[in-house]
Amino acid sequence: MSADPTRWLWAAITVGLWLAGTAWILWRARRRPPADATTGEILIAVASQTGFGDELARLTHATLLAGGQPARILAFTDLDAPTLQSAGRVLFIASTTGEGDAPDTAAAFVRKVMGQTPDLSGLAYGLLALGDRSYREYCAFGRAVDAWLRTTGATPLFDRVEIDNGDPAAVTFWQAEVAALPGVAPASPAAPVIQLREATPWRLVERRLMNPGSPGEGAWSLAFEPVDGGAPDWVAGDIAEITVPTPTDPVRREYSVASLPSDGRVELLVRLMRHPDGTPGLGSGFLTQTLAPGDTVPLRVRPNRAFHAPEPHVPLILIGNGTGIAGLRAHLKARAAAATTGAGPAPVWLMFGERTSAADAFYADDLAAFQQQGILTRLDRTFSRDPGDGRYVQALIGEAADDLRRWIADGAALYVCGSREGMADGVRTALDTALGEIPCRDLIETGRYRQDVY
Repeated sequence: MSADPTRWLWAAITVGLWLAGTAWILWRARRRPPADATTGEILIAVASQTGFGDELARLTHATLLAGGQPARILAFTDLDAPTLQSAGRVLFIASTTGEGDAPDTAAAFVRKVMGQTPDLSGLAYGLLALGDRSYREYCAFGRAVDAWLRTTGATPLFDRVEIDNGDPAAVTFWQAEVAALPGVAPASPAAPVIQLREATPWRLVERRLMNPGSPGEGAWSLAFEPVDGGAPDWVAGDIAEITVPTPTDPVRREYSVASLPSDGRVELLVRLMRHPDGTPGLGSGFLTQTLAPGDTVPLRVRPNRAFHAPEPHVPLILIGNGTGIAGLRAHLKARAAAATTGAGPAPVWLMFGERTSAADAFYADDLAAFQQQGILTRLDRTFSRDPGDGRYVQALIGEAADDLRRWIADGAALYVCGSREGMADGVRTALDTALGEIPCRDLIETGRYRQDVY
């Protein structure tokens, strides 16, 4: 063996270079999509709160099929570690709700799967994060999913795509990334462009102040009819998306639909919102102050599967406040329609809160008619500004906790509609107290506790 220090130095350098090269090759191989992840079926995993994510999942699915690439859609509710480990490629579509929260449909996935670090080194993925920059925690859930996937060893197919409030340019960019994946054939120039269903002109045919004399801002009932005479089909729980003109680019605003297609029109209940300086909110100001009866506006009704009703034989507990009564009214109308076909009705219990009984008892005549028909089995209301009352809707939950537990034991589903700030959190806290945190969590994860809150 040589004792020459120079030869020892060169040998060490050679070994070091070999080790560095080997490490570089392994790193490159790890960052490339696995070989078996460039062919075969692509899984599209979606977590949506208001239905827009579901719509983008269907668009993504159509884009892949048009390119000859097999694909299927799976909700986060049905997603687990073994499914991800056996999938070659997954496209994640992850909405963020509220201040950085996961959609209700992803609650079980967050707790059971993201709470662990399974080995997903064989997975290649793309991720679309949906959010709204007006919220502080923009796209937080999508970003959290992306960070978690990287810790599991999964390999990104491309950089994360983020969509701010349905931005069409970002949707197009995501679609281009999907269409460029290996195995997706280029679209023929003659092939029709696959895109989201566009808004069409609807005419404002009625606008009526629903709460004259209220201590709060005005709430207006608005009714729109399609200009072309052909109303689209929708169901209770779906959302009306209205395009509001601005001096720059138009913006979208979403509202719970209070009517059914059989009514021949889309009915909304919109409260005028004001900024701290007193100026009207963009969407509510346009609809209640600027738009006049006879004017038209671009509108489309979007499916919101996360707030669709259970089967008519399932008892319903409806909880809401303010203009949230609009979405709950649609569910009552749907139950009334089901009753005419002999499909029910199962018991329905409505808990509703507003300011004053004299001015803010929205749809009081409708509710009385539903009671007379036997559709609305129980009605509890509270009015926070009435002398001798002063309660919010969540107070009703604690007062009727025993009855609530019986309804849940009988299989009832809980649907909450109205303001996120104050009401939704207060209702959840009251339900945790009345039912227990774990039973309440189980209701969410099994789809028996659903929300349309804003």
